[in-house]
Amino acid sequence: MLNLKTSAVAITLSITSIGAFAQAASAPATPGVDQREAKQQARIAQGATSGQLTAKETNRLEKQQATINKTEAKAKADGKVTRHERQQIHRMQDKTRQNIKTQKHDGQVAPKP
Repeated sequence: MLNLKTSAVAITLSITSIGAFAQAASAPATPGVDQREAKQQARIAQGATSGQLTAKETNRLEKQQATINKTEAKAKADGKVTRHERQQIHRMQDKTRQNIKTQKHDGQVAPKP
């Protein structure tokens, strides 16, 4: 009886871990891209909250972030993010980073409610 329960648990864990492994293998990891994306998103949110970014500027920066997300998803779609794809994403993030900096420090401020 104990061996049957142990075997059932072992089989269940094996099946679960195979599913998790297959899922991880199907979506390549891009931790650097994801971390940078989160930081840029936080900078946009902070700028919008503080009034450094107008609604129009915030919208434009959010659209740039969405474009980067689409490019990343497209790169991951085939199961491998190539060096060229990664470089393209990093260049896009560099441009967005510069745009965030420029827009936050351009002197335009959101109207106060």
